[in-house]
Amino acid sequence: MKAEEAGRKTIQVMNSTVNITVLTIIMLLIAFAGYALWDSEQINSAADKFHYEIYKPTVENEGKSFQELQALNPDVAAWLHVYGTNIDYPITQGRDNIKYVNTNAEGLYSLSGAIFLDYHNSKDFSDFNSILYGHHMDKKTMFGEIGDFAKKSMFDSHGYARLYFNKEDHGIEFFAFIHTSAYDDAVFTPNVQGNRKQEYLDDLLANAIYKKDIGVTTEDRIILLTTCSSSSTNGRDVLVGRISDKTYINPFLDSITKDETKQSDNQNGLVKQIRLINLILIFLLIVLVLVIYYRRKNRKGAESYDQNI
Repeated sequence: MKAEEAGRKTIQVMNSTVNITVLTIIMLLIAFAGYALWDSEQINSAADKFHYEIYKPTVENEGKSFQELQALNPDVAAWLHVYGTNIDYPITQGRDNIKYVNTNAEGLYSLSGAIFLDYHNSKDFSDFNSILYGHHMDKKTMFGEIGDFAKKSMFDSHGYARLYFNKEDHGIEFFAFIHTSAYDDAVFTPNVQGNRKQEYLDDLLANAIYKKDIGVTTEDRIILLTTCSSSSTNGRDVLVGRISDKTYINPFLDSITKDETKQSDNQNGLVKQIRLINLILIFLLIVLVLVIYYRRKNRKGAESYDQNI
């Protein structure tokens, strides 16, 4: 009898240990899933253009809000708005091309980073070719929409942008879209000078998937917007435009309010979905704990009954 009782207690201890271990693992998985959802939402939220809207230079405020951002972070050099997209952000420039990979335009650590100008370029965009970098983010934030220009309809219909620097508005007219490698020096060489300008321009046009003949010459200033591409290993998507003192009318003004309202609704919907998922996970955890509790209680009752017999 003693041997049977000892064996029974050993089994009880083992069952309890297994239950506790399983419960602990499930709790950790639930906690990790909840944190992953929260962390993903935080990153996307930090990258959203609405985070910087208060700093956007406008005719009404004459760039005062933008100057406040520059006072907060002197590395802020300009503002870029690609019409008809969510690309509507301040542009920074660090002492290297590393800092703003994980630092936002306010100078704070952020995995979404900031859109930044190559540190070899002049802040006043006076170079023949200037290069802007930005993360390819989900939810069409940062440079997440550059890859959409691989569709000809997008390239043809979204041809202009606003570039604000030195307290003045300038225009950008896009004339080429390129898909290339991160190691393509023929593209990723900033501030090309002298006789190499024509060769550089010819290479861009020769390698373009789409292009428009807008009469670009070596006397112009061109700008490259580049980001990672999911279509190939170490791939890069590059949208190329010409900087002009002439500004362009935003042809998407009528749809901006609708798009922003839709995006706000989508964000609220995402937050609600995350909260709902968390509630479901908590509910499942409670159910699991109750199941384990009643199973142990019933097992003890059965064992007590067997002992009385």
